[in-house]
Amino acid sequence: MFMGNWLLALTWDCSFAIEHVYGHHKYVATSIDPATAKRGQNPYNFILRAIFLNQRNAWIIENSRLIKKGLRPLSIQNRMLIGYARSGILTGAAYLLAGWTGVILFLLISIGGKVVLEGVNYMEHYGLIREKGTPILPRHSWNTNRRVSSFFLFNLTRHSSHHENAQLEYWELKAYSDAPEMPLGYLSCVYLVLFMPWLYHRIMAPKLKDWDLNFASEGEHRLAQKQNRSSGLPYLMT
Repeated sequence: MFMGNWLLALTWDCSFAIEHVYGHHKYVATSIDPATAKRGQNPYNFILRAIFLNQRNAWIIENSRLIKKGLRPLSIQNRMLIGYARSGILTGAAYLLAGWTGVILFLLISIGGKVVLEGVNYMEHYGLIREKGTPILPRHSWNTNRRVSSFFLFNLTRHSSHHENAQLEYWELKAYSDAPEMPLGYLSCVYLVLFMPWLYHRIMAPKLKDWDLNFASEGEHRLAQKQNRSSGLPYLMT
């Protein structure tokens, strides 16, 4: 966690360590999860919304944790404040090394890193649907076993296994032969999401139709059809 928190500090993203664990893993693939993209949703609309809601939710979660312990939310025990301090230290280091040019470059890199991270979140559950209160199952995440993506992303590609048991080390994550499969590797998909979303939506449409027919429960299928109609994508509405 020590190294992970400092890496998140590079993108001013301390909320991820809180909201991802206590929010996303609880509400994944439901309408209230900011890290689950709807069918046809503009990726940059998704990214801005996710950044705002992740920050808001992380503050709510952290404040609730501290109050239950009898501590003040605005205290040195607040993990959000600690996270902002880490990012401030790194930004200050950039200033000491290269002045305001260093700060601007650091912030641009931070923004770029955050956009890529949310782009990955976008495609990991894109268009997948779960009814609130029902079990989280392998069908609620997109997976791929492409070797290059799996190697460079430490098996993040086996995403269903990660959601089934978040305590597993990356080398323990399992590949599911019967889980939804991405048409391409993670690296290719995130490129399409960020630079050619229209093509990504087109490529994913047959995958979503297959999910609706072969993976979705009856209730999920009803919600999927409703989302198809509101997606604005003609090839999902037919």
